[in-house]
Amino acid sequence: MTDVLALADDALVAAQRLAWWCSRAHDLEEDIALANIALDQLGAARLLLTYAGELEGAGRDEDALAYLRGPDEFRNCLLVELPDEDFAWAITRLLFLSAHQWLRYGELAAGPDPRLAEIAARAVKESAYHLDHARLWTKRLGDGTPESRRRMTAAVAGLWPFTLELVENRAAWLEIVDGALADATLERPADPADPPTGGRAGRHTPHLAALLEEMQSLHRAHPGVTW
Repeated sequence: MTDVLALADDALVAAQRLAWWCSRAHDLEEDIALANIALDQLGAARLLLTYAGELEGAGRDEDALAYLRGPDEFRNCLLVELPDEDFAWAITRLLFLSAHQWLRYGELAAGPDPRLAEIAARAVKESAYHLDHARLWTKRLGDGTPESRRRMTAAVAGLWPFTLELVENRAAWLEIVDGALADATLERPADPADPPTGGRAGRHTPHLAALLEEMQSLHRAHPGVTW
């Protein structure tokens, strides 16, 4: 269940962060694109949370797992819970996360668990689009104006330490990300000696508690409500 829940929480929290960009992106096309990516993440999260609940066997469905857990029960990586400082930050996070998800879903789609393979086979196709979208914007911003380059450089440097928590397929992940950064004429930062970790074990930044407070408020205020 642990791996399924980690995948689910990555997708759920990423969806919440991406949803913040609705009506805030710099043009309507990108506003819609980021909203669609958020919906893809939410769709994957729902399927994975449902399966995680079944594996747990405690009677918790997707809503209970999404809305009735505290921060210490979430298993998402720290990368997804950090608030976006600007659009470059959002794109850089999407690049790092979608490369990880694309590789991981690809593995699971060919794995021995038929239920998880079915979910992953759908999600891997969506992740490929997310990765392409992030690559396009990484190149456009990194190799664009001096200001866009400055912001991308800052975003890559700021988020890079948190990628050390994505331990699966690190070599393959680096190959993808290095290619995207090279296309954008951006340099890969050095790995920190003491990277931030703990998300997979339920040790999170204060940002997750704030995000969950907003995300869970309606469900907690009106438990069991239907529309």
